[in-house]
This record gives sequence, structure tokens and C-alpha cells, in this order.
Amino acid sequence: MPDSDEDVLVRSLHRPVAFEELVRRHSAPVHGYLQRRSSAQIADDLLAETWLQAFASRGSYDRGRGPVRAWVFGVARHVLFAAQRQHRRAHQEGSRSEAVTDPAPDWDAVDARLDAAATAPALRSGLASLTGPDRELLLLVVWEQLSPTEAAAVLDIPPGTARSRLHRARRQLRHHVSTPGPTVGDPAASPPSSRRPS
Repeated sequence: MPDSDEDVLVRSLHRPVAFEELVRRHSAPVHGYLQRRSSAQIADDLLAETWLQAFASRGSYDRGRGPVRAWVFGVARHVLFAAQRQHRRAHQEGSRSEAVTDPAPDWDAVDARLDAAATAPALRSGLASLTGPDRELLLLVVWEQLSPTEAAAVLDIPPGTARSRLHRARRQLRHHVSTPGPTVGDPAASPPSSRRPS
């Protein structure tokens, strides 16, 4: 039976090469997380920075705050937000840099992941109606397949708060999806728009 992530991390404190096992285990999902929230062009760089920071700070990992996987996602989230801040500063100063977008969902990927083509417009609208923190929490659980406890660790909130917010977000999304919108041909219906919610 393979060693747990926690065991591998502890071993890497005395044998740094052991850390490579964590990189092998978690690079694919963390890369997906970064790519969906930035761009394919810079996701590789963000992933490399995530692993550099995770390796440098591995001695500060606290098992009581959640599993290693959640800790790595938390490091990736901090790297992503730092890149966004840097991009905004560069943009304000008029310099050109590669675009790092805010962590908004890739709506086409949400459609495919949730396998809900028929309700895609309602899902888009429902997700856009959630607050940023609630949407991020819901997507960490549904999209990144983290447990509510892991997502709480990523967002640095108590697990009970995460479960409460997740329940509220799911309820709001279900209500949004189940509320019928105007039908095609309804004069009150607005013309369809190809714009994604921002």
C-alpha cells in the first residue's frame, strides 16, 4: 500500500527527493485548476511556482488544517492571486504582460463537467449569481472534486462554515436552475447573447 501524502511530506523534510512523489500525484489536478482560472499559456509557469513554494514551505505544513492535497491547492490559489495582482499592477502602469484573468469559471468546461447541456444557460446564470467566495467553494467541490473539508482548507475557513456556504450555494443554484425562464418565442424573452457572465 502506498504511503499517505502526509507520510511522503514528512519524509521529504529529511530526504528532499521524496517530495517528487507529491508532484507526481497532484500535478495534473492542480494544473487543471490553474489553467481553468488563468490561461493555458501561463498555467505551466504558475504550476512550477506552486511546487517551488510548496517545497520551500513544506516544513510549515500543519496536518490539523487539512490534508496535503488541500494544502497544495491552497498554495496554488495564493500563487494565482499573486499573479493576478502583479498583472493588475503592470496593467495600471501601462506595461504589457500575459493575461491572468480573475478566477472565473470556464463556462464551457463547467457545462461539460456537469453534463447538463440542457440546463447550461441556467447553470451559467446561477453560477454567476453566487458571490465570488461561494462560487469558488462550490467549484472546488464539484469541479476540482475536493471534499468540503479540503475546500475549507484551501479557502482558509472552518469546515463548518464551508459546509454551510456550500449548502446555501447548492440551494441557490438548484433554485436558479429549476426556475423556468422565458420560452423561445415569448415576446418578453430577451434575445440570446453569446456573452459569458463575468
